[in-house]
Amino acid sequence: MIEVNHLTKRFGSVTALDDISFQVESGSIFGLVGSNGAGKSTFLRTASGVYKPDMGWVAIDGFKPFENTAVKGKVCFISDYPYFPRTATIEDMADLFSHTYPGWDKDLFQKLCACFPLDRKQRVNNMSKGMQRQAAILCALGARPTHLLLDEIFDGLDPVMRQLLKRILSGEVSERGMTIVIASHNLRELEDICDHVGLFHRGGVVFDRDLDDLKLGIRRVQAVFRPLPERSAFDCFDLVTLRTQGSLVDFVARGTQEEILAKLETLHPIFSEILPLTLEEVFISEMEAAGYDIDNILS
Repeated sequence: MIEVNHLTKRFGSVTALDDISFQVESGSIFGLVGSNGAGKSTFLRTASGVYKPDMGWVAIDGFKPFENTAVKGKVCFISDYPYFPRTATIEDMADLFSHTYPGWDKDLFQKLCACFPLDRKQRVNNMSKGMQRQAAILCALGARPTHLLLDEIFDGLDPVMRQLLKRILSGEVSERGMTIVIASHNLRELEDICDHVGLFHRGGVVFDRDLDDLKLGIRRVQAVFRPLPERSAFDCFDLVTLRTQGSLVDFVARGTQEEILAKLETLHPIFSEILPLTLEEVFISEMEAAGYDIDNILS
């Protein structure tokens, strides 16, 4: 488990993390989303022990990671721009990891190498961005960490590699109970792999929710009326947003499909349908309901 308690991190006059508190359950995949400067990368670096908190704390299975070798031996962090020594090959990095991480698994590393078409004797810095990410993934998974922290890990990977990585990560969670945090701008990439999501904005946590609860508890409805009812007629719904265009009413409401349909029938629409919401649409609806400017958050 990752526990975050009133965590604050500053860089001069800039507060990157502002008194945030939440937790990531063991054996889960937590999606961390937000715009540039929201604090995602700073949080991952603090959780991995790279940064020391200014206030509050973050703990990995009950222990603080900063200057804690035992914790760092169980945590792997892949940054948005993975670092490799100038002349290092994948084999060199594997040797380094084998002497750094007590859980290094040579057989697993060899097995993973068969999945990623990389030349292990080529200098990693001469590889493309996507191939460098694959090299970082190989080494991190070979270390068999209990916690894996990933920053924009899908950036630069082609569709085949993205799907392969998702399958591998899901397998690590189901087979070994690994805890994974993935920071990304792309909600659609996270939608089919994460079971919990959190939204960062300007150094704070707007909310963190179970993905199934988040998606199943909210519906989008489109209905046509003639004549159009008064706005107050829709107060029977637990509305998140409501828009009208001519005779068309488009609204998002909380509740089960059965509850919403029953209330909708009392208004006698000519036509109505309930549409599925993507994770991005759910987030936008929740943020609009909370009064946030979406254009400045999810862009």
